[in-house]
Amino acid sequence: MSRLGDAVRLSVGTFSALPVPPPRQVDRRTAGIAVAIAPLAVVPVGLLVALVAWGGRELGLNQLVVGALAIGAGVWATRGFHLDGLADTTDALASSYDRERALTVARTGDVGPAGAAALVLVLLAQAAAAGTLIVCWERGFVAVGVLWCLARAGATVGLRHGVPAARQDGMGATFAGSVSPLALATVWLLVAVAGAAVTGLTDATVAQGLVAVAATLLVVLLLVAHVARRLGGIIGDAVGASVEVALAVLLIGFSAVIA
Repeated sequence: MSRLGDAVRLSVGTFSALPVPPPRQVDRRTAGIAVAIAPLAVVPVGLLVALVAWGGRELGLNQLVVGALAIGAGVWATRGFHLDGLADTTDALASSYDRERALTVARTGDVGPAGAAALVLVLLAQAAAAGTLIVCWERGFVAVGVLWCLARAGATVGLRHGVPAARQDGMGATFAGSVSPLALATVWLLVAVAGAAVTGLTDATVAQGLVAVAATLLVVLLLVAHVARRLGGIIGDAVGASVEVALAVLLIGFSAVIA
């Protein structure tokens, strides 16, 4: 099996719940490729999200309900993996200024009040913004599916070269530093191009699409910087948090009505 084949399997298995054979070998280079191609690896899930969004709209369901169903389809197809990371990361950051204590909280997996609040707020923002896109524009359901896939690019930020692992075990240690500067720049350039194309599915301008992508990158950069400063590096949970936050910012940016 080629390195690319290993990377594809690793990417699909990491960023979705689709059943795939395990990769034969996982090293830093393979991990970097897997992270970089994540938006493509989850295209089947993006199609599912778009299909559910279209079905909900055609049934005439409430705008927020349609958005919640579309987002829920993505959660189901990933087994809530990234949402778990969002909750654990939030609880860790809110628990203590002591690094070891915060890392312990992230590892336990129990959802505290801060994590629960983060889940509610982020999911509500995602569902509301997705519902706006789906109901207000004829091809908005396609835009939501595409943006769901593009949000996986958020993982490249925390796993880029120069961001150390906060601990020497777990996903963060395996993937940390695996995305080269060139790969990071290439992925986000392609996300910007795709974002500009998505504007053709809504009333958003190309400029608005590019601003939404830039805002998403900035927010995730700030999140990763905060996590690295508090915890001494990146953790796998923070990568999941980056993906969910990226999705929220992208959906809000594209659904905003600008006069």
